[in-house]
Amino acid sequence: MRGLRIFGALMAGLWLAGCATQDPSGNNDPFENTNRAIFAFDDKLDQMFFLPGAEFYVNTVPEPVRDGVHNVLTNLDTPVTLANDFLQGELDRGGESMMRLVVNTTVGVGGIIDVATKIGIPYHEEDFGQTLGVWGVPEGPYLVLPLLGPDPPRDLGGGIVDIFLDPMTYINLREHTLWSAGRGFASTLDTRARNIDTLKEVRATSVDYYATIRSLYRQNRNNEIRNGKADIENLPNY
Repeated sequence: MRGLRIFGALMAGLWLAGCATQDPSGNNDPFENTNRAIFAFDDKLDQMFFLPGAEFYVNTVPEPVRDGVHNVLTNLDTPVTLANDFLQGELDRGGESMMRLVVNTTVGVGGIIDVATKIGIPYHEEDFGQTLGVWGVPEGPYLVLPLLGPDPPRDLGGGIVDIFLDPMTYINLREHTLWSAGRGFASTLDTRARNIDTLKEVRATSVDYYATIRSLYRQNRNNEIRNGKADIENLPNY
């Protein structure tokens, strides 16, 4: 998954440099026709493989086990969140991330049990794409990549930096490639399983599924960049 992400970033950089045009619709989606084709491809793969796999996972694996897997994956991602907290100047949130990492790794048995949440240390997630947004870097033209889904240039580049912020990148495991692939697969399965009903509802209620996902993606990313704070610069005028 990480290798695909790096390859995708390099190819996207060349593609954007040679093909970018101004989007008159204001959606900043100059590659919409291509994006829609890739989105349709990703959606077909999801309906054929990822959704059935997620449903099988939910129906066969007990919820406590699924929660344990989710907690371990979240704990493994915490160092990246911690690094980005400090890069954004969020010292309080960085302290929370550090405490979560220590508590869940030790008392929580490697992160299997989310002890931190139970004792009042809230969960949050940060990545370098969000950090770039905090620093004022624009999203860039909307982009959909095979297998990766929505990944505009800012978030795509941020994902590459996050690889280098992840301590697991530097741990010399005998089967490092297998470990990385397994972790990526588990993360994809966990995320898809936790969003089965949500995506089904979005699909059922959307006139244009692609445009709805594009809007939801951007709303979610903007909310993450602001850490849930109101967007006072874009309030409607009444």
